[in-house]
Amino acid sequence: MAQFVDWDLAAATAGALGKSGPRVSYDEATEVVADLRRLTDEAAEHVVAYTGLRPQVEFPPVRVVDRRDWAATNIAGLREVITPLVSRLSGDRRPGAFGDAIGSRLTGVQAGTVLAYLSGRVLGQYEVFSTDPGQLMLVAPNIVEVERKLEADPRDFRLWVCLHEVTHRTQFTAVPWMRGHFLGEVQAFVDASQAGGEHFLERLRRGVGTLADSIRNPDGRASVLDIVQTPGQRAVLDRLTALMTLLEGHAEFVMDGVGPQVVPTVDQIRARFNRRRESGNPLEKAIRKLLGVDVKMRQYAEGRKFVHGVVERVGMDGFNKVFSSPLTLPRLEELADPDAWVARVHGPVGPIPAIG
Repeated sequence: MAQFVDWDLAAATAGALGKSGPRVSYDEATEVVADLRRLTDEAAEHVVAYTGLRPQVEFPPVRVVDRRDWAATNIAGLREVITPLVSRLSGDRRPGAFGDAIGSRLTGVQAGTVLAYLSGRVLGQYEVFSTDPGQLMLVAPNIVEVERKLEADPRDFRLWVCLHEVTHRTQFTAVPWMRGHFLGEVQAFVDASQAGGEHFLERLRRGVGTLADSIRNPDGRASVLDIVQTPGQRAVLDRLTALMTLLEGHAEFVMDGVGPQVVPTVDQIRARFNRRRESGNPLEKAIRKLLGVDVKMRQYAEGRKFVHGVVERVGMDGFNKVFSSPLTLPRLEELADPDAWVARVHGPVGPIPAIG
């Protein structure tokens, strides 16, 4: 079967095009790595105490990585997902069904270009594709670069970032079914393609190409999901969107809820960080739209509002029922209506008590 992506070339391209990090000495770099590992452990204690969620499975220690390592790990994860997918959709046919070596190299360069761009912007990630139950990564050069641009207190900013990313790790390790459910929904999104395997892969290849082109020449106006999505995939996409909005909003709620107790400058950091999220030159804004980052930014706000609304009504223990099973996850329309989720999962509840 022809290779859909030249993964080795993708990794090489990401490494070659990725921007260098901020200037730090060897001693400074060593200190940052040690600090992030220590603050990850500290954040984990705060997250457990605040949420009541305790990991139920073993997980590897945090990986503090540079931009090249982050890109390489994500390429490995994508390879784990896409290679079996291509094999299944193609029926293990011989080369020629989905393109030749030139096409796989082109897609490899395009994928590497996209990951090079992202590698300079991601602060942290809980990566679930390549390992079970997943692994937490913190991208040290990006964290240092952003804290300097924000003129933030390094300890406070690093702990604040760790609180967010550790919450994601907790979601997948305190709720053991979460990873399988998420991967199942990703698979369902692929299976819902109505146009057949070959057409789906061609759309996917076209989507990767459009993203790569936009980084060099930001003329596009649609997101990658607009490019590869078929009508049959929209129901699955709604479920995935609701899930990701919940997870992102929950992490935002926790980092800001814990923050005032342990991050003295949290209000200053949040205000400056939000301004950074909203700003950007025309190139940045076009790429954010194509990559769906604008959607993700809305997920932070909408998800946080949903979590706050539910906790306000039924408390943290009541909110945690969201993690009981896939059936108790919020539906897309419930994200804007916490009362609807509470009524479905908890039944009727009394009025919200007045404060004061």
